[in-house]
Amino acid sequence: METTTITRLRSRSYADEHDVGLLQRTGFLRIDPVTAFAAIGLIAISIVVLALSTQDLNSNPYFFVIRQSIYGIVGIALMLALARIDYSRYRELRVGIYAVIIVLLLAVLILATSTRGAVRWIELPFFRFQPSELGKILLVLAIAGFAIDRGRRQTEWRRTLRLLGLGLVPAFLIALQPDLDTALVYVVTTVTIMFLAGIDWRQFAALGGVVAAIAVLALVVGPLFGAPSPLTGEQAERITSFLNPSADPADTSYQTHQAIIAIGSGGKTGLGDDASQAEAGFLPEAQTDFIFAVTAERWGFLGCALVLSLYALLVWRALRIATLSKNLYGSLVAGGIAAMVLFQVFVNVGMNIGILPVAGIPLPLMSYGGSSVLATFMAVGILQSVYVQSQLASPSRIRPAL
Repeated sequence: METTTITRLRSRSYADEHDVGLLQRTGFLRIDPVTAFAAIGLIAISIVVLALSTQDLNSNPYFFVIRQSIYGIVGIALMLALARIDYSRYRELRVGIYAVIIVLLLAVLILATSTRGAVRWIELPFFRFQPSELGKILLVLAIAGFAIDRGRRQTEWRRTLRLLGLGLVPAFLIALQPDLDTALVYVVTTVTIMFLAGIDWRQFAALGGVVAAIAVLALVVGPLFGAPSPLTGEQAERITSFLNPSADPADTSYQTHQAIIAIGSGGKTGLGDDASQAEAGFLPEAQTDFIFAVTAERWGFLGCALVLSLYALLVWRALRIATLSKNLYGSLVAGGIAAMVLFQVFVNVGMNIGILPVAGIPLPLMSYGGSSVLATFMAVGILQSVYVQSQLASPSRIRPAL
């Protein structure tokens, strides 16, 4: 009987090693099908929305559709490629990755051309590259790596200030573009990773009090004594128009007003082919910032519910993958990606329905734009890497290939 038990254990061990070896040799990725489904479903809906609602916005009726389809295909390829790379290698490269972020953001300030008063894009032969989008996922990889480092003489406060400083430097460079909305994404992502890394909540409370005091001094007290406001005229108008969108619907609150009209007219099931806000050009930036409003007008509550369900699925799987990770670094990376996606969805949808100021934050995988689509797919690919590596660490988790 003892011999039989030993034989069974050896057989099981051989089977596990065979499965892992097959995965490593052939590259059969046991990627998470739910995460892949959510990401691919969102880009597919985006392409359909662009095809039906932006035909008259460019001389080429399928300009946005063709390009978004190319971005989607390249993004899926990047997702599958990154899923094959052990994400733990990024921790070893954290200093180099952080340096790349800083260099890219400095290059924007030096090389980028001004568009609508902002310098955010570097013109490439066939592509407008926005480094701040790539920087979002690079920041997650770098900050997660730094969060795990614990020097012998490093106190908790010193660790907290170090991590916060590492996140605020690229955020400050983005604010100079100026792009306060994306800078806020960097700050939220950094703070989330710090929280997941075990920073004491009392330190967050103290830092929050300092930030609130600085904000009051800069935005309220300073201007009363003649000091210049840190907000530009356009940024101030966004805030005031958000607080009272019906005050000037033809000017400062025009975008919000038109988005609310589009969403409200969609009703439960949408207007279908009778939708006109985007096609007639009433809704500005219908293919980017306000694509959620376009979706609501055409497919109503049901269409919006489908889109938000896919985002909920994506964020839930990211959090689930964080719990499955083979190490703390993977958990921090997955948690940071979940926060990054969730925050962008919250802000974009919030400005579409009028509960938040208009911000230049894209709706991940829905808004038209190569930098955003590719960066988000890269983030999903890294999530898949965490998932695949968790299976390699525990062979009993290996499932049939997707």
